[in-house]
Amino acid sequence: MLVVGRKPGQSIIIDNRIVVSVIMSEDGQLRLAIDAPRDVPIVRSELLERNQGQP
Repeated sequence: MLVVGRKPGQSIIIDNRIVVSVIMSEDGQLRLAIDAPRDVPIVRSELLERNQGQP
């Protein structure tokens, strides 16, 4: 796992096709913008965990 520090306005690029940008960091909350091709599924982890117990 790679851990990076980013400030608002900074980004990381994954596989030359996914851009994750920090939009805001305030009071312990982080707001991200993710720009990815439509064929790349983006799902919040808490939704995956919630649905794992369901058929």
